Amino acid sequence: MGERTRSRRDDRAETILDAAGAVLRRGGGRALTIDAVAAQAGLSKGGVLHHYASKDALILALVARKLAELREGIAACEALSQPGPSGLALAMVAHLREAYCEDDDFSRALLIAAAENPEALAGYRAFVAERLERLADAEPPGAGAMLFFAILGLVMGRTLGFHDLGGAQAEELFGALERAACALDAGPPLDRSTAGGAGRDAPARSS
Repeated sequence: MGERTRSRRDDRAETILDAAGAVLRRGGGRALTIDAVAAQAGLSKGGVLHHYASKDALILALVARKLAELREGIAACEALSQPGPSGLALAMVAHLREAYCEDDDFSRALLIAAAENPEALAGYRAFVAERLERLADAEPPGAGAMLFFAILGLVMGRTLGFHDLGGAQAEELFGALERAACALDAGPPLDRSTAGGAGRDAPARSS
């Protein structure tokens, strides 16, 4: 298969995932059907099935893409800090600063849909296991895991709509997380002025 043919296949697959994301965001997991995705993408049902054989396959691909974006975002922030548990924790906080005020309708719908799919949950579990392994050397023992679960709880709470912090309240929380991250191995704070937006204050949002 030539490069051009592979590129067309990849583009078509991404188009289908974009359409699936739009359907999921608009109507949740129940609305995510092959027919609905085909209509959203302007393709035949067979055209979608050629790339993704089922709704579960679409969910798995959406989870994989979401996790890849998350890893890339954290890695970009981590490149601006020193190696080690503190650098990773600071990178996660910095990425959270960037993502906190984004529209979470898609993330919420994807998380709920993935919860019904053990294979999709395996991707999230692997991500958590990776982070915990890298934070295992933090001092004092257990501090890295505690901070990770604090960050994870904040993310999950925001995704599920349990809270929507803004302004000074959000800044106080992010500041506390950064101080806790620095304390893991006495690393310097992340240079938020060059973190690709990580240093922007989280704007106030209305509920």
